Amino acid sequence: MKKYKPTTPSRRHMSTVTYRGVLTTSKPEKSLTKGRKRHVGRNSAGRITVRHKGGGHKRLYRTIDFKYDKIDIPAKFQSIEYDPNRSAFIALVAYNDGEKRYVVAPKGIEVGDSFIVSADAPIKVGNRILMKNIPVGTFVYNIEIKPMSGSKIARGAGVFAQVIANSDGYTHIKMPSSEVRKVPDMGWASIGEVSNDEHKLRVIGKAGRSRWLGIRPTVRGSAMNPVDHRHGGGEGRQGIGLRRGPMTPWGKQALGVKTRKPKKYSNVFIVSRRNKKKRRK
Repeated sequence: MKKYKPTTPSRRHMSTVTYRGVLTTSKPEKSLTKGRKRHVGRNSAGRITVRHKGGGHKRLYRTIDFKYDKIDIPAKFQSIEYDPNRSAFIALVAYNDGEKRYVVAPKGIEVGDSFIVSADAPIKVGNRILMKNIPVGTFVYNIEIKPMSGSKIARGAGVFAQVIANSDGYTHIKMPSSEVRKVPDMGWASIGEVSNDEHKLRVIGKAGRSRWLGIRPTVRGSAMNPVDHRHGGGEGRQGIGLRRGPMTPWGKQALGVKTRKPKKYSNVFIVSRRNKKKRRK
């Protein structure tokens, strides 16, 4: 991590990820970039559906390959780059047939390293293999929920899941949240863990930096009027009154309430729920 001298109050505790010695280029591959409209929490009608989003620095979108559909064609990592649209680093890879693509970079790879997407590829960081062929105890990322549907699980910075069993056409994986779930053993997964594991240690430091990231301020409900929030109103500072606990602006319980749908389609794939006592990072 990069720490700063306390030249100002906001600089005193600020920290950022160290890019020097990790990233190999500062300019993206032009053919794999495009402009993208950011909806900043608005739906198709222009109404805010997700609060506290807006502004932020303009971003160029890098097209990331999550499907890895070039099977049995070796490839090499050409560069490791920063991506403003995600927490992990990305890598530019060149396949032997001449095509270039961006992929989520695994931890520990270097420029010049090779990888392959193959059902019987060796257990090596970066290689992509069928779940049924991955040994128990292996760390994996970019995991598919359905075969050939593209990576959906374990894509964030420093994240990985662990293979803990193979049985009855399913592979049991331990998720980053400690939840154990089943995925089809004919799905694909990449060996290793996602790069930029220092991302969770960064300290934003000042309000302006949050605005650069597109994060708008969060106002306390107790600072609002009664018409705007259930906690609002009163002379001076007031508590939440005779309520069971904190509430959302729409009158729902905010803490200790299950939000998962009881009949969600994926319930049958959950072997054990996450450990609620596990400290969130």
